[in-house]
Amino acid sequence: MKRDDRRQRIIDTLVQDGQVQLDHLAETFGVSKMTIHRDLDDLESEGLLRKIRGGATIEAGTQFESDFRFRQLQGHEVKARMAAAALKLVEPGMTVMVNDGSTATTLGTALVDRRPLSVITNNDAVAQALKAEPGMTVIALGGRYSAKYNAWVGRVTETALEGLRADLAFISTPAVAAGQVFHMDDDITRVKRLMMDAAQRRVLMVNHSRLGHTALNVLAGLSEFHTVITDAQPDPDHSRMIADSGAHLVVAR
Repeated sequence: MKRDDRRQRIIDTLVQDGQVQLDHLAETFGVSKMTIHRDLDDLESEGLLRKIRGGATIEAGTQFESDFRFRQLQGHEVKARMAAAALKLVEPGMTVMVNDGSTATTLGTALVDRRPLSVITNNDAVAQALKAEPGMTVIALGGRYSAKYNAWVGRVTETALEGLRADLAFISTPAVAAGQVFHMDDDITRVKRLMMDAAQRRVLMVNHSRLGHTALNVLAGLSEFHTVITDAQPDPDHSRMIADSGAHLVVAR
C-alpha cells in the first residue's frame, strides 16, 4: 500500500473509532512500527491527530482539537438534537451570532426555519449555507481563514465584532470544568469571547462527554451563560456545577 493510501486509511479509522493503536496498524498494513510512527508524526504535524501512548487519537486534549473535517463526520444525530433544542430559543427578526464548530454548523444551517433573521458568523460553512437563502441577512466576518476550524479568525475578525451587537450568541466548546469554559486555541477563544460580549443572551453548547475537561485557554465563567445545552443528562456533580452557575440546563432529547 502506498504511503498516501495508508495514511488515508489511518484517517478513516480515526473518524470511525476515535483512536488507533500503533501495533494494530503495523500488523494491518504489514509495515514496521517505525513506519507507522512516521505516518502518525506527519499527520500530527498537520494538526489532524494527537499521538498518545501506543497510538493516536482525534479526541480533544488540553491543547488539541481535531480538524473540522473530522468533527463534521461524527455524531450527526447528537448534533441535530442539540441544534433543534437551540433553535427553540430563536425568534424571527432576531440577530444571532453563530461561532465556529461542527455543532454550530448544524444549528446554523437550521436557522432558515426561523427566518427572517440576521446571522453574524465566522463559521464558513454557515455563511456558505445561508448566504443565498431568502429572508436571511448574513454578516460574514472576514479575517484570516483557519482550515482546521473552517472559520475566520484574527485581528480583522475581532475588529469587526467590536462594532456589532446581537440578541443571541451560540457558543460551542470542547471543555467545561470547575465552573469555567475552555478552549485550546487562542485565536478561537478571542473570537468566542467577543461574540459573548456583543450579545444580550449567551447560549453554551457542549457535548456531555466534555463536561469535566479543561483546555489551555479559559474562555469564560459558566455563570456568564444564560443557557447550557447538552446532549444527555450530566452526572450529578456536573449538573450541580451548572445549577450553581445560575445557567438554565437544557438536555436535548
